[in-house]
Formats: sequence, structure tokens, C-alpha cells
Amino acid sequence: MTPNGGYVMSLLVLFFAIFKSTLGQNWAFEIDKDPSSKDYPRDSLSNFTEFARNYGYTAEEHTVITEDGYILSVFRIPKGKNCRGKIRQPPVLLMHGLLQSSDSWLDAGPSAGLAFLISDACYDLWVGNVRGTYYGRRNVRLNPDTDPQFWNFTSHEMGKLDVPAIIDYMLSETGFSELNYVGFSQGGRIFFIMCSETSGYCDKIKVSIMLAPAARVKYMRSVLVQLLTRFYPVVEPLFSPRELEVFQKGGFIQKQASFFCKDNILAGTVCRAALTLIDSYDPGSILTQTIRVLFGHFPGGTSARNLAFYGQTGMAGRFQKYYYGPSKNLELYGSVQPPLYNLNRTNIPVVLIYSENDILVDSKAVLWLSTQLPNVLESYQVSRLTWTHFDNCYSQYTNETIFPKIHEYLQKYSKDVSV
Repeated sequence: MTPNGGYVMSLLVLFFAIFKSTLGQNWAFEIDKDPSSKDYPRDSLSNFTEFARNYGYTAEEHTVITEDGYILSVFRIPKGKNCRGKIRQPPVLLMHGLLQSSDSWLDAGPSAGLAFLISDACYDLWVGNVRGTYYGRRNVRLNPDTDPQFWNFTSHEMGKLDVPAIIDYMLSETGFSELNYVGFSQGGRIFFIMCSETSGYCDKIKVSIMLAPAARVKYMRSVLVQLLTRFYPVVEPLFSPRELEVFQKGGFIQKQASFFCKDNILAGTVCRAALTLIDSYDPGSILTQTIRVLFGHFPGGTSARNLAFYGQTGMAGRFQKYYYGPSKNLELYGSVQPPLYNLNRTNIPVVLIYSENDILVDSKAVLWLSTQLPNVLESYQVSRLTWTHFDNCYSQYTNETIFPKIHEYLQKYSKDVSV
């Protein structure tokens, strides 16, 4: 083992010891019994439909059941409050990133949240959620609190089962045969997995617009996230059943963050610094009020195995399937090494949006991706040089940085059909 490797392993062991110690407290952190009385921002306590209604938007909640029984809440804003024309069709599906949920598209408020902006541009907007989030923590057979099998998933199952189920439901409800797709980070990753691993679903998409898509995460520069994702492949086999759900809403970390970050001063200092430990820094881009709100919904939960999967693909430098070990790989895949996902099967039009200051999905990873996909319409670099990964959801400047490009391509692949 190299000296550097020994240092990393020592950090992983220390991280694991702290993590297990914290779990030993059974995530007990009763901050208050009535959070609404403690000056929490209203939006941080709101679910998607409540958040939208806070600003005069009509939002619907729909229930989608996947082939393997996961129950997902999907939300729809059929027409934005500021839409003054005909509704553009086909419908648009907006998918969140890792440890986020549909709420992340509202957290920046009506002037900057992409769910508000897209619906206000007269698109029939649907906002999805994947298994393991607080909107995807149900199953027709499995109990997430008692059945370890519930948490036996990665972004592979999200792409192969969750996204196709949402697409089928949307098309059935709207009567259309195609839709447009906007995915951020993991939302891009699971789209490419869907195209690789299913038959016919990629063809149901007219255009896919990818914001910092996390396919091959070889060039990630966030030390904290590298440490976190490389920690899970090492220790995930040692977890007890109740430890297989990680970073859940209502868990120790999220409740602490929500409690402390509701304070305006702490939100603008300590909580802003916490975001920069994960991502890079973009001065003034994310408003303090947005930070106060977003930690009411973030982190939103996933499985330990999903984080391990990110760690595996990062260390391997390949966009490949899950590594179970040589013997099980041979049994499942017919080879010792996991096979690569077939990016050539994403043959529909794709737009890639990226930035140089993104240390979670590095620009080199996106430019590599542009050489692997057969039908890239444009690889667009955000003009704001300090633009970060989280800016795609939370920046006050989305309306002038990324939304015009999103709108350009949605409009190109849409038509007006009704008032």
C-alpha cells in the first residue's frame, strides 16, 4: 500500500468509527417537538405541493409503482402561475440529483427554482423522485424500517425501473407518446442507465437536457465526497440492516442542519461554508434565504449501496455496473469485471450543460461523455466562470445562466397545443 493509500485508509477507518458511534445513538436528536414555532422558514417545512401553493402555483401529487413494488411520489405543475399562453407539449420530466428530491427544484424560490421557471414558460412539468428518498420510501411488500432488502439498490435500479415507470405513467396520464427530459447529476446518470438497460424507453424521449450528468465520475475533485463515496464500498458489507439507509430526511445529519441553518447568521456563514466543503464556491450565487430553506429538504436519503456504487465507478474510472466481487460478477455478468453501460444506446438528441468550477462532475467528465454519445446537439459551458454543481438547483442566477439554454431546446422540441 502506498503512503497516500495508507493515509486514505486511516481516514476511512476513523470515519467508520465515528459513523458507527453516531449510529449507536439510534439517530436520536430531538431538536424540538413543534418546529413551526421555532422560526423555521415556511418553505423549509413544506412538501412539494405546499411549497408550490405558497407562491400561487397549482401542483398535483401522483403515485407511481415500479415493477418491483417501490411506490414513488411524482409531482405535476400543469401550468405555471405566470404562463400567459398555450401549454407547450409534450410534457417535461425533471429529475433530481443524488441525496436530493423534487423539492430541490423549488428551494431557490419562484424567481430561480427550475420547477417554477419551466412551468412559467408554459410547459406541462412533471417532477420525479427515485427510490430511497423521502418521496420514495415505500414498497408494496417491503418495510424500509425492517426489511434490509428494501435498501438493496443503486442508481442501476433507478434507471432500469424507476424512470421507465414514471415515463409510462406520464404518457398514460397525458395521452402523449413522447416526452422531454431534464436531468441533474444523478438524474443524468440514471437516464443513461435506462437507455443502456431497457428496450424502447430511450425512444420515448424527444430531447434530453443534462445538467452536470454524473456518469463517469473519474475526475471528481471534492475531497469530502471522494472520502465519503470511497468509504461506503469498504464498510457497506459490515452494516447492520438499520444502517443501510443513509443521509435520510429526519435523520441525525439533516435534522441538525435544518435546525442550525434556519438561523439567518448561521445560514450565511457556517452553513454556506458546509456547502463549499462539498462543492466549490460561487460568491453570492446561492442566497442565504435559499440555504435556510434547502436544508429542510437536504439531504433527502439514499441507500449505502448507492453511495458505494458512486465510489466504485469513481475509483474504476469507468461507467460500469456494480462490482459484487469476482465470483458473483462471474455469476451475474459472465466476467470478473463488471460490464460497461452502453452509452451508444442513448441515441436520441442530448444537450450537455457543464461548468469549469464544478468539482463534483468535472468538465473533463462531461467532455468525455460528449465523445461517447452518438447524438449530442450541444455541449454548453455555463458562462459564469464560478458556476458550481449545486448552482444548477439553488443559484439565484439560474434564470440568466442555464434556463435560457434549457428553454431553447425544450421549445425546439415542443409545440403549443392548448390554452
